Amino acid sequence: PRNFRKIENPDGYAKVKGSCGDTMEMYLKTDKENISECGFQTDGCGTSIVCGSVATELALNKSFIQALGLVSADEILKRLGGLPQSDVHCAQLAAETLRRALADYLYQKRAPWKKHHGGT
Repeated sequence: PRNFRKIENPDGYAKVKGSCGDTMEMYLKTDKENISECGFQTDGCGTSIVCGSVATELALNKSFIQALGLVSADEILKRLGGLPQSDVHCAQLAAETLRRALADYLYQKRAPWKKHHGGT
């Protein structure tokens, strides 16, 4: 999978536990205008890994506004050609985790003294 890695000292970070019990983490680095690096980790199934990979690919080299508009469970499902209904929650988990990492970056940008360096 693409971007299946932790990024040290991320500019944005989120950890979300999905409805199925799977956990996903996303890490963002920015060049101030665009998302220059995007990585993720999950303890979930293969479908969660694929969805996380697609979410990070959708966000890479996009502005934060573009990424917020583009990354959704529906867009991930579209890029994958759909998933069985029992796996749709994996796309929802990936989209939610990325949205929270974007929100974390925007929050830290306004309050840089609160930066947590990836989950601590």
